[in-house]
Amino acid sequence: MNIDGFDVRPLTPDRWDDFETVLGASGIGGCWCTYWIHTSSTAWGEGCAGGKAAKNKALFKSVVQNGTPPGLIAYDSGEPIGWCRVTARSRLPGLANSRHFKTQLDIADVWSLSCFVIRTKHRGRGLTVVLTKAAAEFARANGAALLEVYPTDTEERKSPSVIYTGIASTFTRLGFVEVQRRAPHKPMMRLSLK
Repeated sequence: MNIDGFDVRPLTPDRWDDFETVLGASGIGGCWCTYWIHTSSTAWGEGCAGGKAAKNKALFKSVVQNGTPPGLIAYDSGEPIGWCRVTARSRLPGLANSRHFKTQLDIADVWSLSCFVIRTKHRGRGLTVVLTKAAAEFARANGAALLEVYPTDTEERKSPSVIYTGIASTFTRLGFVEVQRRAPHKPMMRLSLK
């Protein structure tokens, strides 16, 4: 799909090399976008060991090869420049154990937009907005009624490692509404896709 002049595509097995290009050789410290797949941060941390050879890499590759694409890659003139993780909330069991994001709210038909990675030289170009718009379209096309995000609520300049889930004000501008807040800086927000 074309969003604001960028090409955005689902991560399918044939796009794995593009995903690696965006995340880098070590997969962001061995994470390989698996944090919310694990049911504990200890298991996730153990899976990070080894960077480019981390167990998390193999785990995520199996997710990509089996089932609905687990996220989207943004391209500029064919170059992979950004990534977002978007999938059914039920496929991210770590959220149920999160002190910030466990919830009593209904999670049926809810999809989670849980992280963003933008390659350094492409930051500041509005790619979080582009990927969020694309994620909403992708989730809707796959039957989601709501898209949920887990941003940091700050106006201060922060490291990408702190704001990998996005900034709350960005999502407010896009129509997301806060539905829960268990810590001052970590709201949970939802967008109706109906």
